[in-house]
Amino acid sequence: MDRLTCMQTFIRIAESGSISSAAEDLGQSSQLAGKQLRALEQSLGVQLITRTTRNQSLTDVGKTFYESAKIILADVEEAEALIAETRSAPIGHLRVSAPITFGSQVLAAELPDYLNQNPGVTLELCLSNRTVDLVEERFDAVFRTGKLPDSQLIARRLAPYQMVMCAAPSYLNKAAKLDIPEDLSHHQCLIFTHTAMRTEWNFIGPKGPLTVPVTGRFKTDNSEALRAAALAGLGIIMQPLPLLQQDISSGRLIRLLNDYEPTGRPTHVLYSQDRRMTPKLRSFLEFCVDRFGP
Repeated sequence: MDRLTCMQTFIRIAESGSISSAAEDLGQSSQLAGKQLRALEQSLGVQLITRTTRNQSLTDVGKTFYESAKIILADVEEAEALIAETRSAPIGHLRVSAPITFGSQVLAAELPDYLNQNPGVTLELCLSNRTVDLVEERFDAVFRTGKLPDSQLIARRLAPYQMVMCAAPSYLNKAAKLDIPEDLSHHQCLIFTHTAMRTEWNFIGPKGPLTVPVTGRFKTDNSEALRAAALAGLGIIMQPLPLLQQDISSGRLIRLLNDYEPTGRPTHVLYSQDRRMTPKLRSFLEFCVDRFGP
Protein backbone atom coordinates (compact mmCIF):
# COMPACT_ATOMS: atom_id res chain seq x y z
CA MET A 1 0.00 0.00 0.00
CA ASP A 2 1.04 3.59 -0.54
CA ARG A 3 3.05 4.68 2.49
CA LEU A 4 1.85 8.30 2.48
CA THR A 5 -1.81 7.23 2.24
CA CYS A 6 -1.34 4.91 5.20
CA MET A 7 0.34 7.69 7.19
CA GLN A 8 -2.55 10.01 6.39
CA THR A 9 -5.02 7.42 7.62
CA PHE A 10 -3.00 6.84 10.80
CA ILE A 11 -2.96 10.58 11.57
CA ARG A 12 -6.71 10.82 11.05
CA ILE A 13 -7.27 7.78 13.34
CA ALA A 14 -5.06 9.30 16.02
CA GLU A 15 -6.89 12.62 15.85
CA SER A 16 -10.45 11.30 15.58
CA GLY A 17 -10.07 8.63 18.25
CA SER A 18 -11.36 5.68 16.28
CA ILE A 19 -10.94 3.83 13.00
CA SER A 20 -14.60 4.25 12.09
CA SER A 21 -14.55 8.01 12.63
CA ALA A 22 -11.36 8.34 10.61
CA ALA A 23 -12.82 6.22 7.80
CA GLU A 24 -15.94 8.41 7.70
CA ASP A 25 -13.80 11.57 7.52
CA LEU A 26 -11.75 10.06 4.69
CA GLY A 27 -14.79 8.78 2.81
CA GLN A 28 -13.77 5.12 2.92
CA SER A 29 -14.76 1.95 4.72
CA SER A 30 -13.64 1.06 8.23
CA GLN A 31 -12.18 -2.16 6.85
CA LEU A 32 -9.92 -0.26 4.44
CA ALA A 33 -8.82 2.20 7.14
CA GLY A 34 -7.97 -0.66 9.48
CA LYS A 35 -6.07 -2.43 6.70
CA GLN A 36 -4.03 0.70 6.01
CA LEU A 37 -3.15 1.08 9.70
CA ARG A 38 -2.03 -2.55 9.93
CA ALA A 39 0.03 -2.22 6.75
CA LEU A 40 1.80 0.84 8.20
CA GLU A 41 2.54 -0.92 11.47
CA GLN A 42 3.86 -3.97 9.64
CA SER A 43 6.14 -1.88 7.45
CA LEU A 44 7.53 -0.07 10.50
CA GLY A 45 7.74 -3.20 12.64
CA VAL A 46 6.06 -1.50 15.61
CA GLN A 47 2.59 -1.10 17.09
CA LEU A 48 1.37 2.45 16.75
CA ILE A 49 -2.05 2.15 18.38
CA THR A 50 -3.22 -0.03 21.26
CA ARG A 51 -6.71 -1.27 20.45
CA THR A 52 -9.23 -2.77 22.86
CA THR A 53 -12.92 -3.51 22.50
CA ARG A 54 -13.80 -0.23 24.20
CA ASN A 55 -11.12 2.26 23.18
CA GLN A 56 -7.81 2.82 21.50
CA SER A 57 -4.75 4.93 22.32
CA LEU A 58 -1.37 5.77 20.84
CA THR A 59 1.60 3.81 22.05
CA ASP A 60 4.70 5.74 23.08
CA VAL A 61 6.30 5.09 19.72
CA GLY A 62 2.98 5.92 18.09
CA LYS A 63 3.00 9.37 19.72
CA THR A 64 6.51 10.00 18.42
CA PHE A 65 5.66 8.79 14.93
CA TYR A 66 2.46 10.86 14.91
CA GLU A 67 4.41 14.11 15.37
CA SER A 68 6.94 13.18 12.70
CA ALA A 69 4.27 11.99 10.27
CA LYS A 70 2.42 15.31 10.53
CA ILE A 71 5.58 17.18 9.58
CA ILE A 72 6.29 14.83 6.67
CA LEU A 73 2.81 15.15 5.23
CA ALA A 74 2.86 18.94 5.65
CA ASP A 75 6.15 19.08 3.73
CA VAL A 76 4.71 16.89 0.99
CA GLU A 77 1.63 19.09 0.71
CA GLU A 78 3.80 22.20 0.53
CA ALA A 79 5.96 20.67 -2.19
CA GLU A 80 2.89 19.64 -4.19
CA ALA A 81 1.42 23.13 -3.81
CA LEU A 82 4.67 24.65 -5.01
CA ILE A 83 4.72 22.47 -8.11
CA ALA A 84 1.09 23.32 -8.84
CA GLU A 85 1.85 26.99 -8.35
CA THR A 86 4.84 26.99 -10.69
CA ARG A 87 2.62 25.54 -13.42
CA SER A 88 -0.02 28.21 -12.99
CA ALA A 89 -0.27 31.75 -14.33
CA PRO A 90 1.30 34.56 -12.27
CA ILE A 91 -1.11 35.61 -9.54
CA GLY A 92 -0.92 37.46 -6.23
CA HIS A 93 0.62 40.60 -4.75
CA LEU A 94 4.15 41.79 -5.49
CA ARG A 95 5.91 44.21 -3.13
CA VAL A 96 8.87 45.96 -4.78
CA SER A 97 11.37 48.57 -3.58
CA ALA A 98 13.45 50.89 -5.78
CA PRO A 99 15.57 54.04 -5.42
CA ILE A 100 13.49 57.19 -5.86
CA THR A 101 14.87 58.44 -9.18
CA PHE A 102 15.16 55.04 -10.87
CA GLY A 103 11.75 54.02 -9.59
CA SER A 104 9.93 57.18 -10.61
CA GLN A 105 11.78 58.03 -13.83
CA VAL A 106 12.47 54.58 -15.30
CA LEU A 107 10.71 51.69 -13.59
CA ALA A 108 7.27 53.26 -13.11
CA ALA A 109 6.94 53.93 -16.84
CA GLU A 110 7.39 50.22 -17.63
CA LEU A 111 5.24 48.68 -14.90
CA PRO A 112 1.90 49.21 -16.71
CA ASP A 113 3.16 46.85 -19.43
CA TYR A 114 4.01 44.22 -16.83
CA LEU A 115 0.60 44.52 -15.17
CA ASN A 116 -1.18 44.37 -18.53
CA GLN A 117 0.72 41.18 -19.37
CA ASN A 118 -0.12 39.66 -15.96
CA PRO A 119 -3.70 40.61 -15.03
CA GLY A 120 -3.66 38.32 -11.99
CA VAL A 121 -0.89 40.30 -10.27
CA THR A 122 -1.18 43.42 -8.12
CA LEU A 123 1.96 45.46 -7.44
CA GLU A 124 3.07 47.82 -4.68
CA LEU A 125 6.08 50.02 -5.53
CA CYS A 126 7.89 51.60 -2.58
CA LEU A 127 10.43 54.32 -3.42
CA SER A 128 13.26 55.07 -1.00
CA ASN A 129 16.96 55.85 -1.21
CA ARG A 130 17.70 53.94 1.98
CA THR A 131 18.83 50.32 1.86
CA VAL A 132 15.68 48.43 2.80
CA ASP A 133 15.73 45.00 4.44
CA LEU A 134 14.15 42.75 1.83
CA VAL A 135 13.28 39.97 4.28
CA GLU A 136 12.23 41.98 7.33
CA GLU A 137 10.15 44.43 5.28
CA ARG A 138 8.57 41.66 3.21
CA PHE A 139 9.70 42.77 -0.25
CA ASP A 140 9.61 40.27 -3.09
CA ALA A 141 12.27 42.16 -5.04
CA VAL A 142 14.40 45.28 -4.63
CA PHE A 143 16.33 47.39 -7.13
CA ARG A 144 19.72 48.81 -6.16
CA THR A 145 22.15 51.05 -7.99
CA GLY A 146 25.85 51.24 -7.22
CA LYS A 147 28.25 48.64 -5.92
CA LEU A 148 26.53 45.82 -4.09
CA PRO A 149 27.71 44.89 -0.59
CA ASP A 150 28.13 41.22 0.26
CA SER A 151 24.79 39.68 1.20
CA GLN A 152 22.74 36.50 1.00
CA LEU A 153 20.52 38.00 -1.68
CA ILE A 154 20.50 36.80 -5.28
CA ALA A 155 21.22 39.57 -7.81
CA ARG A 156 20.19 39.78 -11.45
CA ARG A 157 22.39 42.26 -13.30
CA LEU A 158 20.72 45.00 -15.33
CA ALA A 159 22.16 47.60 -17.69
CA PRO A 160 24.24 50.29 -15.93
CA TYR A 161 22.27 53.40 -15.01
CA GLN A 162 23.43 56.08 -17.46
CA MET A 163 24.65 59.28 -15.78
CA VAL A 164 25.04 62.76 -17.24
CA MET A 165 26.82 65.93 -16.08
CA CYS A 166 25.36 69.30 -16.93
CA ALA A 167 24.61 72.82 -15.73
CA ALA A 168 22.27 75.70 -16.49
CA PRO A 169 23.41 78.44 -18.92
CA SER A 170 23.04 80.97 -16.10
CA TYR A 171 25.73 79.12 -14.14
CA LEU A 172 28.07 78.54 -17.06
CA ASN A 173 27.95 82.22 -18.09
CA LYS A 174 29.64 83.23 -14.82
CA ALA A 175 31.69 80.11 -14.00
CA ALA A 176 35.35 79.30 -14.56
CA LYS A 177 36.44 77.28 -17.58
CA LEU A 178 35.70 73.57 -17.62
CA ASP A 179 37.84 71.68 -20.13
CA ILE A 180 38.73 68.53 -18.19
CA PRO A 181 37.27 66.80 -15.10
CA GLU A 182 40.06 68.13 -12.90
CA ASP A 183 38.67 71.64 -13.49
CA LEU A 184 35.70 70.67 -11.31
CA SER A 185 37.82 71.68 -8.30
CA HIS A 186 37.11 75.30 -9.31
CA HIS A 187 33.34 74.79 -9.57
CA GLN A 188 30.30 74.46 -7.38
CA CYS A 189 29.23 70.82 -7.65
CA LEU A 190 25.73 69.87 -6.51
CA ILE A 191 26.34 66.97 -4.14
CA PHE A 192 24.13 63.87 -3.93
CA THR A 193 24.75 62.60 -0.40
CA HIS A 194 23.21 59.17 -0.80
CA THR A 195 26.13 57.51 -2.62
CA ALA A 196 29.90 57.71 -3.06
CA MET A 197 29.16 60.56 -5.46
CA ARG A 198 29.05 62.83 -2.40
CA THR A 199 32.88 63.04 -2.50
CA GLU A 200 33.99 61.98 -5.99
CA TRP A 201 32.76 61.70 -9.57
CA ASN A 202 33.90 59.05 -12.02
CA PHE A 203 34.43 59.34 -15.76
CA ILE A 204 35.58 57.33 -18.76
CA GLY A 205 37.85 59.57 -20.84
CA PRO A 206 40.20 59.28 -23.80
CA LYS A 207 42.85 57.72 -21.54
CA GLY A 208 40.49 55.47 -19.55
CA PRO A 209 38.78 55.69 -16.14
CA LEU A 210 39.23 58.85 -14.13
CA THR A 211 38.08 59.84 -10.63
CA VAL A 212 38.09 63.42 -9.37
CA PRO A 213 37.10 64.84 -5.95
CA VAL A 214 34.13 67.20 -5.84
CA THR A 215 32.82 69.75 -3.35
CA GLY A 216 29.98 72.22 -3.26
CA ARG A 217 27.84 74.43 -1.07
CA PHE A 218 24.61 72.52 -1.68
CA LYS A 219 24.06 68.88 -0.68
CA THR A 220 20.95 66.73 -0.59
CA ASP A 221 19.84 63.11 -0.78
CA ASN A 222 17.02 63.95 -3.20
CA SER A 223 17.58 64.03 -6.97
CA GLU A 224 14.66 66.36 -7.67
CA ALA A 225 16.09 68.87 -5.21
CA LEU A 226 19.44 68.69 -7.02
CA ARG A 227 17.67 69.23 -10.34
CA ALA A 228 15.89 72.31 -8.99
CA ALA A 229 19.20 73.71 -7.76
CA ALA A 230 20.83 73.08 -11.13
CA LEU A 231 18.00 74.78 -13.01
CA ALA A 232 18.38 77.76 -10.68
CA GLY A 233 22.03 78.07 -11.73
CA LEU A 234 23.51 77.02 -8.40
CA GLY A 235 26.10 74.62 -9.83
CA ILE A 236 26.97 71.51 -11.82
CA ILE A 237 24.84 68.40 -11.45
CA MET A 238 25.62 64.75 -12.16
CA GLN A 239 22.51 62.62 -12.10
CA PRO A 240 20.79 59.90 -14.18
CA LEU A 241 19.99 60.85 -17.76
CA PRO A 242 16.25 60.00 -17.47
CA LEU A 243 15.89 62.65 -14.75
CA LEU A 244 17.51 65.41 -16.82
CA GLN A 245 16.73 64.40 -20.41
CA GLN A 246 13.87 66.87 -20.96
CA ASP A 247 15.86 69.73 -19.43
CA ILE A 248 18.78 68.95 -21.75
CA SER A 249 16.52 68.69 -24.81
CA SER A 250 14.91 72.04 -24.03
CA GLY A 251 18.23 73.77 -23.39
CA ARG A 252 17.51 74.47 -19.74
CA LEU A 253 20.60 72.39 -18.93
CA ILE A 254 23.76 71.95 -21.02
CA ARG A 255 25.75 68.71 -21.16
CA LEU A 256 29.39 69.17 -20.24
CA LEU A 257 32.72 67.53 -21.15
CA ASN A 258 31.55 65.48 -24.11
CA ASP A 259 34.92 63.70 -24.26
CA TYR A 260 34.43 62.41 -20.72
CA GLU A 261 31.47 60.11 -20.14
CA PRO A 262 30.26 59.82 -16.54
CA THR A 263 30.61 56.23 -15.40
CA GLY A 264 27.27 54.40 -15.39
CA ARG A 265 26.11 53.12 -12.02
CA PRO A 266 25.76 49.33 -11.71
CA THR A 267 22.10 48.35 -11.39
CA HIS A 268 20.64 45.08 -10.10
CA VAL A 269 17.31 43.59 -9.11
CA LEU A 270 17.64 41.37 -6.05
CA TYR A 271 15.55 38.76 -4.29
CA SER A 272 16.05 36.45 -1.32
CA GLN A 273 17.44 32.98 -1.92
CA ASP A 274 14.86 31.80 0.64
CA ARG A 275 12.02 33.37 -1.32
CA ARG A 276 9.88 30.81 -3.13
CA MET A 277 10.26 31.25 -6.90
CA THR A 278 6.56 31.73 -7.61
CA PRO A 279 5.19 32.48 -11.08
CA LYS A 280 4.60 36.12 -10.11
CA LEU A 281 8.22 36.61 -8.95
CA ARG A 282 9.68 34.72 -11.92
CA SER A 283 7.58 36.70 -14.38
CA PHE A 284 8.61 39.99 -12.78
CA LEU A 285 12.32 39.15 -12.83
CA GLU A 286 12.13 38.04 -16.45
CA PHE A 287 10.28 41.23 -17.37
CA CYS A 288 12.93 43.38 -15.66
CA VAL A 289 15.82 41.61 -17.36
CA ASP A 290 14.02 41.94 -20.70
CA ARG A 291 13.36 45.69 -20.25
CA PHE A 292 16.44 46.76 -18.33
CA GLY A 293 18.90 43.95 -18.97
CA PRO A 294 22.54 44.45 -20.00
